Amino acid sequence: MLFPAGQRSFRPTECLHEPDSSPLTGRPWPWLLHAIAIGAEPGKVPPTAAAPGKGNTSELAATNAQRAVLETPGIAAFWDFREDPGNKRISLAPGAHAMEEMAGPVAREADGPFGTALHIKSGQWLRIPRDQLGSLNIHGPRAQVTVMAWVRRERPHAWQAIAGVWDESRKKRQYCLFLNAASRTDHRTMKRKPSKDLFQGHVSSVGGPTPGEEFCITYASSGSVVAMEGWHCLTLTYDAREVRLYLDGRFDASEGSNPFPYAEVSLTAGRAVPSSPSAACRCAAGRGTSSAVAGSLAVFQRALSAEEIAALHTATALTKAPE
Repeated sequence: MLFPAGQRSFRPTECLHEPDSSPLTGRPWPWLLHAIAIGAEPGKVPPTAAAPGKGNTSELAATNAQRAVLETPGIAAFWDFREDPGNKRISLAPGAHAMEEMAGPVAREADGPFGTALHIKSGQWLRIPRDQLGSLNIHGPRAQVTVMAWVRRERPHAWQAIAGVWDESRKKRQYCLFLNAASRTDHRTMKRKPSKDLFQGHVSSVGGPTPGEEFCITYASSGSVVAMEGWHCLTLTYDAREVRLYLDGRFDASEGSNPFPYAEVSLTAGRAVPSSPSAACRCAAGRGTSSAVAGSLAVFQRALSAEEIAALHTATALTKAPE
């Protein structure tokens, strides 16, 4: 990470490590991907999605949008959430990563850029067991990653974890996309100021809190708010030098916070999903702290360019694309 003189920094030899087993039990870590930690408003019943049809205009548009994502080089996983509640959500990309529901069946509704979406109740989330992480276990020197999530906000709660490989409670963090952190960090001073309705991108080379801090404070924050209305494409990229955030296909600059330098380090490999509300980043793994509807999720094993992100947004947008 690049810091001004006198500020704390990471040694170039630090890297995102891959723990083989729990130090308490000696068994492999039971969690991996913290995917879509977002919850629907309690008591709100979403419209039920019919099974995907054939030949209609909306189905054709969804198919074209899917193709745009799946044909992008470096794709590791892509979910459009078309499965019925009670079933595993299977990635359409090679590897067919399967996310399993936690805390009951997750409702599906007919909406979003791909024609269907998850409507998650508070307290629900999806996960992938660690031994099935495969190509999502992105770590090591010069590791790169892109996480794209198509979401619709419903509630203004702080620290909503969207998707990533993340476990602060056991210091096993890699990368994660968050929404509505209570503060943002200025990388030039490593001081934080209050924020609201922005989104955040984390990567970690240490697995636990930022050295010298109680929590992880090394993250990028967007320059613009994520409105409660409509669908939005939130994108995190990391190119082994800096974290960059894109809102609805456009780089969303924020002085001191986006881009956020994180150079000469190596991503830690670990499991995901903070297992309790006491996790270090105050993320409760979707257990009542977050709320949105998820239209899709894609993960790439490289940092997509600004042009690629804009093109994918144009292909999948339900909001205005960049001019």
